[in-house]
Order: sequence, then structure tokens, then C-alpha cells
Amino acid sequence: MNVDTVSSVTSVTDAYKTKTEGYFSGARFDFIEQLPRDDKARILEIGSGSGKTGAIALKSCRAGHYVGVELMEDAANISRKVLSEVIVGDIEQIDLNWQPASFDALILSEVLEHLREPSVTLKRLARFVRPGGIVLASSPNISHWRVIRELLMGRFPKTDQGVFDRTHLRWFTPSTFAEMFEEAGYRVVQVAPVTPFSERTKLISRLTGGRFDHLFMTQISLKAIRYTY
Repeated sequence: MNVDTVSSVTSVTDAYKTKTEGYFSGARFDFIEQLPRDDKARILEIGSGSGKTGAIALKSCRAGHYVGVELMEDAANISRKVLSEVIVGDIEQIDLNWQPASFDALILSEVLEHLREPSVTLKRLARFVRPGGIVLASSPNISHWRVIRELLMGRFPKTDQGVFDRTHLRWFTPSTFAEMFEEAGYRVVQVAPVTPFSERTKLISRLTGGRFDHLFMTQISLKAIRYTY
């Protein structure tokens, strides 16, 4: 799989200029529900978009200070109205000056597949999450049966969103996604689909001992804990 779609542009941001506003404005209620109720918690989100997830976390007492890092200036300007702090730039290029263990939680919603070296970024961010802190992340699943069908037909269509998004530079299966986090200094405690399985898929999962669950996950949802030393 080549990455010439993005690597050929002059600036990383050029690849995202055709995205609609909705691309940057979704709230991750599933992540918010996994955050402890702590109105003093400090949370860092990479790819915070227009700040919807952070705004809800602050209003629901899941955070007292919410920092977003966002590539696109327009989305960042919107998020500044609702988040505690917003940094604009490419997470792989900008200087990170927080103190070690500054954050109680790290959120990476549909971000890592867009990075050139996601494993390097995960390792770089690890020092800023306190030992025992929560990490919540998600990414499209390249091993979904519909993706396999396309590959068997010799196709890899370029789209504006989803697993075939033209701005993706990396692709993951549930197991390789988890392995990347483990190697970066996090202990993975859960890997699940973002959208819960239907009753039929749950039955298939039970009958097969979960061995083929990867075929039915459209998106991978991961929860990890920063290692306690």
C-alpha cells in the first residue's frame, strides 16, 4: 500500500482542506463514558477537532482542564471557545513542553492512522501521562470482511472517510493496534468494536470463541493504562 496520496503534497494540512466541517466536529460519547468522574482531571486529546468531546467532558465533570492538539487552524479556533487550552500544529513536529505525568488521560480518536510514525508519537506522549492514567484510542480496522472483499477483488478505493480515507498513512488490525500500544509503554486492557456487535454477530462470536471478531469490527476501540513503575 503506497502513501503517495499524502506524501506528495507540499503541506500536511493540504490533504485535509477538502474535508467537511462535520469531519472535525464529532463527539466521542463512548470515550467520555469511560472517563472517571473527576472535575480535577487533566485530559489531553490529540486531534481534538472543534472540541466537542472535550466540551462535554468538562461539562459532565469528567475533566477540570482539557488540552487539545489540532492540525487545522479553523477547527482549532472553534475549539478554543470550549476547551481549556488548544495547540495548533502537527503532533509529529511540534515541541511538547508539558511536565512529565501532566495528564490523567490521553485521547486519540481516529488519529494514529494519519501519522507518518504513530508508534514514535505514542512513545513520545507516554511520558506526559501519569502512571495508571487512562488512554483511549480508536482507528479503522483493515481486517474487516468488507475490506478483505475489496482486496480480494484487487481494489483499494480512495474515499473521503472510513478505512479507505485518502489521508490515511497507516492501517491496523485489532491485534497490531494493541501491539503498538504495548510496545510504546501502555498496558492494553480492552480491545473492542466502536459500534457494539449486533445480536447475530454476538452469537457468531460466542460460537467461534471470538477468534473471528476482527472480521466484524469496522472500527477498533482500545483502552489502555499507562504502566506504573
